[in-house]
Amino acid sequence: MLRKILLCWGILCLTAACNPYQQLLKSTDYDLKFAKAKQYYNEGDFEKTLPIFEELMTIWRGNKNVEDIYYHYAYSHYCLGDYVAAAHHFESFANNYPRHPNAEDARFMTAVCYYDMSPPISLDQTDTEKALEALQIFANTYPDSDKLPKCDSLSNLLRLKLANKAYNAAYLYYKIRSYKAAATAFKALLREHADTPKREEAMFYIVKSYYLLAQNSISDKQRERYDLAVQNYIEFIDKYPDSQFRREAESIYTNATAFLNLPPANKTEK
Repeated sequence: MLRKILLCWGILCLTAACNPYQQLLKSTDYDLKFAKAKQYYNEGDFEKTLPIFEELMTIWRGNKNVEDIYYHYAYSHYCLGDYVAAAHHFESFANNYPRHPNAEDARFMTAVCYYDMSPPISLDQTDTEKALEALQIFANTYPDSDKLPKCDSLSNLLRLKLANKAYNAAYLYYKIRSYKAAATAFKALLREHADTPKREEAMFYIVKSYYLLAQNSISDKQRERYDLAVQNYIEFIDKYPDSQFRREAESIYTNATAFLNLPPANKTEK
């Protein structure tokens, strides 16, 4: 049994010793390593490329080739799906070599990495915010770039995601009958995402939330809250006179104004 184990170990060691890539890693011929790393990169074999690039960036510190190596090193991480590392290295490249011909692309790719990390709307949107910030930095840095249309497109998609998340959060308040929080959240949505495609729905649910809040309030607060429902109805119907929610909104308005025409209830003095 021991002989079999030793034999297998020997075969593995011999195989490793004969492996051209392993031999390349042990080589001190850095020009050869550079040439092979570029070959692996062009062939899409980024796992082989990374360790060679890492070594060359250390060995050739200050060498004119290091800038190009670092740029392709960042892309290797990106192509392997390691967007965190890629974002870090693209941003570092753009900051350290702002006059390099690839600095513009590196700055753009920083944003693309965060865009690719942006999660579904049900999850935390920190990376979405980072992507929007990075895209804005790119647009400010390169206002004449031919990448601006793509930059704008990505930004619009990210803002739409944030707007949809905000809408879902507001609607959840409405569904659980937390009407005051719902109205506040829908108003925040309209303030922070003025171009949301769900603006009509949000304005309607503000009206309905204040109306339902008034219905479920103590008598001292009802008049104020029905009045808020009426005010927001006027804004809503002025903006969307042919809204799909018009009939229900008009019913809310009729009931709210009927209440407001009633005199305030007499309070019993103690």
